[in-house]
Order: sequence, then C-alpha cells, then structure tokens
Amino acid sequence: MLRLKRLAVFCLFATCVISGLLFWALGQSGAAGLRGQAPPPQAGAKLAALPDFSARAVDITDSPVDPEWLARTAKQTGIPARALQAYAAAAELANTDTPACRVGWNTVAAIGFVESGHGSHGGGTLSGTGQSSGPIIGPSLDGGGFAAIPDTDDGVLDGDAVWDRAVGPMQFIPTTWDLAGRDGNGDGIADPLNIDDAALSAASYLCRGGRDLTTAGGWSDAVLSYNQSDNYLRQVRDQANEYAALP
Repeated sequence: MLRLKRLAVFCLFATCVISGLLFWALGQSGAAGLRGQAPPPQAGAKLAALPDFSARAVDITDSPVDPEWLARTAKQTGIPARALQAYAAAAELANTDTPACRVGWNTVAAIGFVESGHGSHGGGTLSGTGQSSGPIIGPSLDGGGFAAIPDTDDGVLDGDAVWDRAVGPMQFIPTTWDLAGRDGNGDGIADPLNIDDAALSAASYLCRGGRDLTTAGGWSDAVLSYNQSDNYLRQVRDQANEYAALP
C-alpha cells in the first residue's frame, strides 16, 4: 500500500490547482522533464450533429454520444457510461468553441480518473442527470503540506468557511471554478458536483490560451495548467494513452 504524501499546491495567475484525490500518494517534482515528450493520441468519439454552442449557456446532453460507441467504450475502459458521455460531449463542445484546441475525450477522461476515479471517490456514483451522489471534497488547503489558501467563497462550494478545498469529480477549487465554471447541462447553474458542468469546465480550461493539444508542448502546458506536477502529468498521459489505445 502506498505511503501517503501530500502533494504541493501551485497558484498560477488567479487560479490554484491541486493533485487528484486518487494520487495524494505521489510526491511532487519539477515539471520540465516531460515537456519534450509526445502528447497522448487524441481519441475521437462518435456524436450526433452538434448545434451551435457558441453561447455560454449550453446543454451538452442535447448532443448525445453515439449509444453504440458509448456502450462499447464504457465496457472497454471501465469508465461509467454517464461520465464517458460527459467527457466526450465536453471535448466536442470545447473544440467547437476553440477549433484550434483539438482536445480529445481521452484527455478529459484521464483527468477525471486521476482526480476522482470518475466520481467514484469515497464510494460515490453519478446519477442519471450527472450529479455526484455525495460531496467530493479535497483536503483543507491550510498550509499543512499544501499551499495555504484562505476561504474565498464563505464555504458555499466546499463547506469550509476557513480554508478553500477542491470540489467535485474534476476537483476545482472555488477561485478556479469562479473563473472557469460553466453550465454544461443547461439548467442555469454551474455546479462543480455535476459531471456535465465539471467536464465542460475542465475541457474549456485545458483549451485556454490558444493551445493546440495535438502538439507536445500544447498538451503538456494544458495538463500542467490543471496541476503543476510532473507526476500528475505522467499519470494523466499514461491514462489518456491507455484509453486511446483501445480498439
């Protein structure tokens, strides 16, 4: 059994990111070593014809993933079908918003796996509407092995009115959610505990800054913007490659 080690938090510009819940056991190291490596293959998903998603308020469930592809890929990968649907639709939507990005569903899914096991951390599940069965809350960012980030949301998202914590299946902290949070299911609320909202927000966040995720530098920069950790980059890369290699 791995010995738990807390992983440092890095604040970049107005955003701060932490390691995934499943990988608190990994030590942190510099990120420069992986910058020259090739990005993972960007797997594609079969979706129905997409409407115009240029407006901020969207409903990615209006563009369902091809059910045969969804069932087959969920079985092959072990990703819950509800989470996979959100990842695939979120990647397609992010690429519609920013065509140069070309993020693959497998990259979004790999982050979802590393951050919360696709919403299963702590025995959780996703409902038919994509809602987490219970709160997925990271550790208190109180400076004890993590960066000290005093509360920024009065505990509204994370339930902690003293320190910030990461929230939801894609593990956003309140300040980052305030910047990047999107309503992915068209209910008028950007909710980090909803997989449609969280996946769309994550995919859009990866595409920020004009990145091209089919290039090594663009892909690495995107993942490192989510979590500035060499180990995190390696875990996401390996998982994304595993998903993309499936027939």
